[in-house]
Amino acid sequence: MLADVLPFLECPHCHADLTPAGPAVRCAEGHGFDVARQGYVSLLSGKASVAGDSADMVAARAAFLDAGHYAPIRRAVAGAAGTAGGCVADLGAGTGHYLAAVLDAEPDRVGLALEISKPALRRAARAHPRLGAVGCDAWGRLPVRDGAISIALNVFAPRNPPELDRILAPDGVLVVVAPTTDHLAGLVADLGLLTVAPDKAHRIAEQLAPAFLPSTQDVCEFELALSHGDVLSLVGMGPSAWHIGREASGERVAALPEPVRTTASVVVTAFRRA
Repeated sequence: MLADVLPFLECPHCHADLTPAGPAVRCAEGHGFDVARQGYVSLLSGKASVAGDSADMVAARAAFLDAGHYAPIRRAVAGAAGTAGGCVADLGAGTGHYLAAVLDAEPDRVGLALEISKPALRRAARAHPRLGAVGCDAWGRLPVRDGAISIALNVFAPRNPPELDRILAPDGVLVVVAPTTDHLAGLVADLGLLTVAPDKAHRIAEQLAPAFLPSTQDVCEFELALSHGDVLSLVGMGPSAWHIGREASGERVAALPEPVRTTASVVVTAFRRA
């Protein structure tokens, strides 16, 4: 619930603490933010720098993830997070799917889903009873207190190294999940999906240095056998959805043999402070 994470948040305008005020949250300076009926609160301080995922993209992601196709990645994220308690913040949380798994692993954790997409926030707000969903811009200052976060997650999402450095506790852990060049390789050529840079993991490590250094790194790789509907959800939930029209996707997927066999391959890296 949102009340569980208020002690870890700050006003996006003056950085003061936030407290409940009926159907809203407020700071001592009088800045107020309404809580949506779905249970999330937007703490945007201005116009967002990017557009969030559409309702169709979020629905496709929920359908694919809820079917359990990426369950090995979900388990790997929970394992990399370790056993620390406290507040877990997921930057670019989407529907809260991975954050919920990390909360399930330890009963004394609360979760903070940081996300710009309103359709995603609506789903994240009800993803777990110990989770609060907050609308914010991943590229700007996050509405989170300095050093308040024990574990930060970044799963297939944008990274903001200075802000991750600011909000993470001195002994905190940052878990980053990124695809390898083998991820969905069988589908990339057939469907015209976006490709992954061969040095992506190295570039992420460089981006996070010198504040963070890799502590553990594991490749999570497994085979998938998908229906045509599953493949359409897979394409529709990611960045390729912006580049391939729905009609073109349907035609290309329909031409594939069913079940569609491909490989999921990601790197799960736990970073500690340098």
